Amino acid sequence: MNGSLNANHLLFLAQGALWTVGLSLIALVGGGALGFAIALCRVSGLRAVRLASGAYVQLIQGTPLLVIMFLTYFGLPPLGFSVSPLAAAGASLTIYVGAYLGEIWRGAIQSVPRPQWEAAEGLALSRTQRMAKVILPQAVRIATPPTVGFMVQIVKNTSLASVVGFVELARAGQIINNALFEPFLIYAIIAVAYFALCFPLSRLSQRLERRSGRGRTTLMPA
Repeated sequence: MNGSLNANHLLFLAQGALWTVGLSLIALVGGGALGFAIALCRVSGLRAVRLASGAYVQLIQGTPLLVIMFLTYFGLPPLGFSVSPLAAAGASLTIYVGAYLGEIWRGAIQSVPRPQWEAAEGLALSRTQRMAKVILPQAVRIATPPTVGFMVQIVKNTSLASVVGFVELARAGQIINNALFEPFLIYAIIAVAYFALCFPLSRLSQRLERRSGRGRTTLMPA
């Protein structure tokens, strides 16, 4: 890649953007599954489970994602585990996102009005039935706006995957800049690309939040 910026460079950036989207989806799916388990553990009836899941959340939220990626990519090979850049980035983001989504969803579950819990208990439903049929459907509605909003953070945090050699949007731009030495132009294009990925999610989050607020107002007794 020599000379001035051309179509091949833009294609390389587009491929990096696709990997950014792919890595974001891996983090969302993996972190979502882990976060759901964490959220359920955080509201578990067993104190030991609540403490263990709470300790996990505190540990991960208190550790920079960059450090988690270094531990995964550079720390596991000496222990005999070979890790590719994609696997290291995907696993690190899953661990990180799981802790944050777990807290978001835990808050949503506990935000379901207390009378709903009591009504479910009055119907003689088991704890599993109460969660599946009464609490979780309402919690999903509460949790959707902040979850969509957090997806913006997931997209932006994928840029840290470049430290383990994974070629996503930021790393693709760095490679091109090392060849062309046009940092302002290249990083301006990268900024526009990130904005194009994140702005629709931000708008969707705001719209869902307003809709959720109107829904809660309508449900209030007169």
